[in-house]
Amino acid sequence: MMPVEVLLVEDNAGDALLTSQILAEAPVPIKLHIARDGAQALQMLSGGLKPNLVILDLNLPELDGLHMMERYHPVDVPIVVFSASRKESDKLLAKALGASEYVLKPSDLQAFRDALLGIVERWGGRKQNGLTGAAAH
Repeated sequence: MMPVEVLLVEDNAGDALLTSQILAEAPVPIKLHIARDGAQALQMLSGGLKPNLVILDLNLPELDGLHMMERYHPVDVPIVVFSASRKESDKLLAKALGASEYVLKPSDLQAFRDALLGIVERWGGRKQNGLTGAAAH
């Protein structure tokens, strides 16, 4: 089985490490690429990276998540916003910019793990399995 290519755009080193540890436990093989901000993510994407899924934080240095989404909006790659921002305006704008889902980043470790694995299960296999978001549940 081909690994699911996941691009994580996250500036918090602790969250990035935790995410990589959690995704290593996923039931499907995952190849994780990490960008520390939107500008680095755009560089990686323009350099040939073709992820199956983008997990995007909003509060990033250099180029934040919403501005990154203004510049990168693929048709066939789901972007899931995984953010601590509880602002309704952030959620609405992210959805308007093409986010497939907006998931609040939990502070509880088990909830964080469950949320990440749920994101990968719902959105990670779409390209390789030909599933739609609704059929992937």
